[in-house]
Amino acid sequence: MRNIALKMMYDGTAYHGWQVQKNDVTVAGTLEKALSKMCGHTVKAVGCGRTDAGVHAKCYCANFKTDSRIPCDRIPFAVNALLPPDISVTAAAEVEDDFNAILSCDRKEYTYYIYNSRIKDPFYHNRAYFYPSPLKLEVMREAAREFVGTHDFAAVRSVGTETKTTVRTVYYYDVEQKGDIFSLRVCADGFLYNMARAMAGTLIYASEGKLAPEDIPGLLEKRDRRHTGPTVPPQGLYMTRLWYGGTAGEKLFK
Repeated sequence: MRNIALKMMYDGTAYHGWQVQKNDVTVAGTLEKALSKMCGHTVKAVGCGRTDAGVHAKCYCANFKTDSRIPCDRIPFAVNALLPPDISVTAAAEVEDDFNAILSCDRKEYTYYIYNSRIKDPFYHNRAYFYPSPLKLEVMREAAREFVGTHDFAAVRSVGTETKTTVRTVYYYDVEQKGDIFSLRVCADGFLYNMARAMAGTLIYASEGKLAPEDIPGLLEKRDRRHTGPTVPPQGLYMTRLWYGGTAGEKLFK
């Protein structure tokens, strides 16, 4: 049995998140149907994260087991012919038997895009968060720096998924502006449910003066979701980079 890792990207607008659900169309369910048809047997895919409904991925990893002998360099062409245009497999590699897309991932990066203009742009609909009030770049950068390090992030987690610990390490959180687009790029060893979106909302609160950047460490210590910023809409969030060791890291995610 071969263990195949896939590098993927997708537009999450039409999907109810990654994870397979009985009554909703999901990215995993759509991928598994295509892979099963390609391989000639039922395929179950493991994804690197449970992206929510409407969240996108410029970089994503999934793995599956198969007896099919189709060469890895042919897999993207074969499976893409069976996938809708908003999901694409860009590369494939045979990896170690114990490789698991979520458990083997060392770090993840998400980027949240905000379209900051008084007038909406239809070409950013479902691609970025339209926010008409002026944002303060330097204040948001100061606030982002307060999240860097190892902390208990319960204050920026939505209720819904239980974890053994709410402690995570954020390696960097960079805020950039190009024209009307703000990009909030955060890398961590793992993310809690809605953590990236709640952190982005907290940066917006800081820009609005509803909290000061230096307040954030104290808010994290309180572990109370009510004191941090809102969970911003999903359409601005993208998974943008992944880190792996072993074959997956060498062949797919350098």
